[in-house]
Amino acid sequence: MYQPPHFQETRQDVLHGLIRAHPLGLLVSNGAEGPVANAIPFLLDAEVPPNGRLRAHLARANPQWRLLADSPASPVLVVFQGTDAYVTPSWYETKRETGKVVPTWNYAIVQVRGTVTVIEDQNWLAQQISELTVSQEAAREAPWAVTDAPASFIQSQIRGIVGLEIEITDMQGKWKVSQNRPIADRSGVAEGLESEGSNSPDMVLLVRSYGGLDDR
Repeated sequence: MYQPPHFQETRQDVLHGLIRAHPLGLLVSNGAEGPVANAIPFLLDAEVPPNGRLRAHLARANPQWRLLADSPASPVLVVFQGTDAYVTPSWYETKRETGKVVPTWNYAIVQVRGTVTVIEDQNWLAQQISELTVSQEAAREAPWAVTDAPASFIQSQIRGIVGLEIEITDMQGKWKVSQNRPIADRSGVAEGLESEGSNSPDMVLLVRSYGGLDDR
């Protein structure tokens, strides 16, 4: 990933936080005919040293798991996309001063690399889908649980999936949130996102915090 120094985010807790907030990752691996990619939700076990571990599952009918099983030493890439927003030059003070500005796109993203283990153990799969469900349902007023469905039905569903465990060997974070712009431009971006009713309120917070605007 192209990483200008001012956009690098290296704090592990921050990177883990984005993964938890945006658990749908793009799993990318190599196949005989080129790259293979699938979007699947992940669980993060942050306490596993040194960088954490990801757990997920694929449909048994999905050929990617067989490619992974056949090449266990091959590294995989998982991309977690956080909040993002288009930035118009009209928000920049520099536009009014010189006109020398162009549009851009702000975003926060984490790329994870690691080695994968394919798991077909039914108990492991049952625990993974239960924990994944809890992670998404816990905040609901009446959360659904895996045990709400008939046990025989759940067992049949488990037979149709294959588990993945990815030991994280490297994480890279990129927070491109206008922190490279003059402070007047950063303020303009934050105010512009707010005034136009941005659907990315998290981006407003990032522009303010990374741009040193919280105390202004």
